[in-house]
Amino acid sequence: MNRLINKDECWLKPEEINKEIAKGAVFIYPTDTIYGLGCDATNSKAVSKIRELKERPKQAFSIIAPSKDWIVQNCELGKEAKEWLEKLPGPYTLILKLKNKKAISKEVNEGLDTIGVRIPKHWIAGIIRTYGKPIVTTSANKVGKMFMTNLDDLDADIKAKVDFIIYEDEKKGNPSTLVNLSGEEATITKRTK
Repeated sequence: MNRLINKDECWLKPEEINKEIAKGAVFIYPTDTIYGLGCDATNSKAVSKIRELKERPKQAFSIIAPSKDWIVQNCELGKEAKEWLEKLPGPYTLILKLKNKKAISKEVNEGLDTIGVRIPKHWIAGIIRTYGKPIVTTSANKVGKMFMTNLDDLDADIKAKVDFIIYEDEKKGNPSTLVNLSGEEATITKRTK
């Protein structure tokens, strides 16, 4: 059985949220764009549960990094990537080469040498910063279905199987812009509804 946590409750008690994440919780949370489905990105069992919930057996997930320092320590950053890093926090997911393969569970990126990283411009980033480890960030929906912008959009199966939901009203944004910085040149993909 999951529980619904309003934003004020969550903001006052980040240590309780972090305890749940550390125990392997799979949860829904708000960002600066849309609602995400997440867990500790170092917990293989929790990441596998998200794969099952989303019906997404292979495609890599992105993460919300606890800090820019975490990104610098664990990812390769060329000149252009360093410039994009300065735009965080914000509505971007940077695709970077992962230099520390042990920084996340192998189930997150399914054997790829890259990882999508973000830091949202949203209070949820403060919760993740205090947690100190990355969390998976993927839209709260099954593959091919509409992403969640409010509780009415949430798939009933996902809602029944997550451990908790942090809710703060309807979101009017789109998924973050993908900025692939793993090749010779940056490629930018804006995502919409």
